[in-house]
Amino acid sequence: MSIVTNSKIIMIIISWAAVLFWMLLIFYLSSQEAEQSNNLSKGVTKVIVETVEKVTPEKDFNMDTINHFVRKNAHFFAYLTLGILVLNAIRRSRVNGSTISGVATLAMAFGICVLYAIGDEVHQLFVPGRGGQVKDILIDSSGAIVGIGLYMIIAKMREGKTWTWGQV
Repeated sequence: MSIVTNSKIIMIIISWAAVLFWMLLIFYLSSQEAEQSNNLSKGVTKVIVETVEKVTPEKDFNMDTINHFVRKNAHFFAYLTLGILVLNAIRRSRVNGSTISGVATLAMAFGICVLYAIGDEVHQLFVPGRGGQVKDILIDSSGAIVGIGLYMIIAKMREGKTWTWGQV
């Protein structure tokens, strides 16, 4: 039997609070009407283009193409972060001697992220000017799997171990 210390409980609470905070941020951004959301991404696009133009002033950029790229990458990186946070929270929540396998832990983290991505796209169906897209769920899921993979690689490197599917 394992004894759970107060510091471990605090870390579990902080880990799940970070997941909840990130999910709420995604929900908030998804709740923005189309015009507001587009203005936000155009602002980010403008900063990127201005920065790149300083390096390559002779280039001509198609703002719409870059804006689309920025929007899709926002999906990817938001869910990459969510994947890292969810896997971290699940791993911290495990009690020593847990019977959950490593693959099951990864699948649980990925499943939570995919279900949230689906819910997010359904939610956008009810936001004026927005719409849910299967393509965005695939982008979100790709981000989550990359985040989960990065987490595992870094965690194993920190532990000084070689990563295997059997142990997560």
